[in-house]
Amino acid sequence: MTRHATADVASAATRLRPRRDPALGERIAGSAATTVGTGPPTEEVAAWLAERREAHRFQVDRIPFARLEGWSFEGTTGNIRHRTGRFFTVEGLRVNVSEGPVREWHQPIIRQPEVGILGILVKEFDGVLHCLMQAKMEPGNPNLLQLSPTVQATRSNYTKAHRGADVKYVEYFTEPGRGRVLSDSLQSEHGSWFFRKSNRNMLVEAFDEVPYDDDFCWLTLGQIGELLRQDNIVNMDARTVLACASSPATDTHALHSDTDLLSWFTSERARHDVSAERVPLAGLTGWVRDEHSIGHEAGRYFNVVAVAVQAGSREVSGWTQPLIEPCGTGVTAFLFRRFGGVPHLLVHSRVEGGFLDTVELGPTVQYTPGNYAHVTGAARPPFLDTVLGADRSAVRYEALHSEEGGRFLNAQSRYLFVEADEREAPLDPPAGYRWATPDQLTGLLRHNHYLNVQARTLLSCLTTGAVWL
Repeated sequence: MTRHATADVASAATRLRPRRDPALGERIAGSAATTVGTGPPTEEVAAWLAERREAHRFQVDRIPFARLEGWSFEGTTGNIRHRTGRFFTVEGLRVNVSEGPVREWHQPIIRQPEVGILGILVKEFDGVLHCLMQAKMEPGNPNLLQLSPTVQATRSNYTKAHRGADVKYVEYFTEPGRGRVLSDSLQSEHGSWFFRKSNRNMLVEAFDEVPYDDDFCWLTLGQIGELLRQDNIVNMDARTVLACASSPATDTHALHSDTDLLSWFTSERARHDVSAERVPLAGLTGWVRDEHSIGHEAGRYFNVVAVAVQAGSREVSGWTQPLIEPCGTGVTAFLFRRFGGVPHLLVHSRVEGGFLDTVELGPTVQYTPGNYAHVTGAARPPFLDTVLGADRSAVRYEALHSEEGGRFLNAQSRYLFVEADEREAPLDPPAGYRWATPDQLTGLLRHNHYLNVQARTLLSCLTTGAVWL
């Protein structure tokens, strides 16, 4: 048999698959355009969440550090650690950067090296994709119960390090063959509060019957988009997964080609010299500890506090833990303009001490205004005052969303899309900023650690149809 004949036989026995599913984007878009599904009507979801809240006992109380059970301050470092060595630690961090008004700072930070799973199970009903969403309690949520992904679990959770109940539906995300993977990428958590923390963000399609549970419901992407227009309904973990849903491309041209955008981003990563060194929490420069909290001496940024939790619907019904509590409500916004009829978002290459790789792309504005109340003139963060002073007619989207409620207490930001003009956001923006289309940014989410979690929240508003630019 000749070499070519052998190759033909091997080729005939080998099944090749399409590199991409051209229908997936249309199915995602079809779900985003559908606001009536097989589950509860959108207007009844708030009542359903309230009913689930009443069905279980939920209570969160602040406590002094001395009442933490299983947690303690290490004798040598002062770091807060669990007696099992699992879950997470609160440590100190010293950051040095090569650019910016502040070149060095010290802060507490959460270190949780394990990779968690944030997964949404989807299934087609009557030809429309639906998402299985969970009514999940998190101790840091201002309203305790919000819509979360089907699975929102650290490795400690789903390997039962806490000796609690099984994580429901986790097998669809951990056992190959239980469903079809639609998207799967590692994405960062908050780089200002987590040290190099990542989660698998997954969408998995189920083909077989999915068991029913009272704390879960099926919603279309369009219904979730309607809920994203309301305050504190859809939690952060759901938003970051939804951002990764692959929509069909709506434009073929942009100010910058995909290659040019990636080259700019690579150069941003290369030009920033960032040193983030873990240091003892005890004696951390600029931070003061008392029996109830660890806070900055200026009263800004955030505090480390402790809580006791009762949660009837969680894998463990009661526990204590540390949480990070920000000082004030954040403002997180994309400025956008249309060029040649195509909407573009002004992205910012942000340095955060906890990022794995120097910078990630964030929104135009991502600040807590109270932290800059003492700053005037040119030292003010770029574009912050543009967003704060925007005319209501320019605001295309605005809602209050809480951040990760499992580690942060009452952490909320106003999320906005604000239309700008040449004076407010020039075609040639300052260094560190670049115009990109929504399609270009969502395309980057197929890869790891390109867009930060705040940018992903805003992109989820686009993929679900909560806002149209």
